[in-house]
Amino acid sequence: EASGKLLAGIPVNSTVWASHGDDVEKLPHGFTALAKTASGAIAAAENPDKKMYLIQFHPEVVHTEHGQEILQNFLFRIAGFAGDWKMETIVSELVDRVKKQVGNKKVLCALSGGVDSSVVATLLHQAIPGQVHAVFVDHGLLRLDEAEQVATSMKSVIDRDLVVINAKKQFLDALEGVTDPEQKRKIIGRTFIEVFDIAAQELGGADFLAQGTLYPDVIESSAVHGPSVTIKSHHNVGGLPEKMKMKLVEPLRELFKDEVREIGQLLGLPESVVGRHPQADLYEKTWQAFAVLLPIKTVGVMGDGRTYDQVIALRAVTSTDGMTADWAQLPDDFLAKVSSRIINEVKGVNRVVYDISSKPPATIEWE
Repeated sequence: EASGKLLAGIPVNSTVWASHGDDVEKLPHGFTALAKTASGAIAAAENPDKKMYLIQFHPEVVHTEHGQEILQNFLFRIAGFAGDWKMETIVSELVDRVKKQVGNKKVLCALSGGVDSSVVATLLHQAIPGQVHAVFVDHGLLRLDEAEQVATSMKSVIDRDLVVINAKKQFLDALEGVTDPEQKRKIIGRTFIEVFDIAAQELGGADFLAQGTLYPDVIESSAVHGPSVTIKSHHNVGGLPEKMKMKLVEPLRELFKDEVREIGQLLGLPESVVGRHPQADLYEKTWQAFAVLLPIKTVGVMGDGRTYDQVIALRAVTSTDGMTADWAQLPDDFLAKVSSRIINEVKGVNRVVYDISSKPPATIEWE
């Protein structure tokens, strides 16, 4: 086992996830190295007298074998926390925080139908009843019948707080001919705000815009704790216009996806919302799944003729918090069935590929 308080009980040959381009060449006086990588780089050190503990890897991600034990060592053996916190506590804290921020003013909640925004809408519905409208925008980029499914499921939860807007033409016109991913996100963010501003006026005004931003969104979109590289802008973080008429309410901003799902269950959201997914009886084996239309064509054969048509890439991953992810090892017969249906039922597609990249180095989304 490793030495020191921080790594007490941790096996010496443990796998950790390190994603950085720098390393420590020499420790300050009084610090003891606790662990090194196979190449000899210092991975952990401590100075108990100064109560300073250093790591050069990510203990919070599932790819670090004993990351939870390392965090427990720091919290309970070193910092002296009691460990009596419960998820129910954060729900009441979020409710109080929303009430304090909003007061008696009105809120427009951006409802996408995904678990994050659905949890926010439900939280606001319970925290500030009568002050919130959850606006679900059908932007024309949803799955088949998805708009109707979301409207039905959320209506049962938030009732008259739900407003459905058809903005397909507005979004598709704005995105026509655009291929750059960052530009798409900026356009989507701007168009959403335009739609929400109009909705707010028609609903009698709104002072706040609420949305389901999570901590991974914040990390990937901006330098939260100092200089870092923007991996990608999320339309509800980095994609928003600098000048907005409404102030933001983001109660889930410091949480991860698994925590949000648990909060959704505590708030009484049905499983069809908390575990919403289009995939056939394989939801528990995946975390997210989608299809990507690639900007290339390939040669194929249909009947007796040659084709030169589009390619669809399938992406399915397993993850806990969205910070890291592995490609989902779905059954071969299931993938074969999906591929066959797409090629035979979607005109203009003659090839389907499956993405077997993990995060990192790839992101979960393609754009």
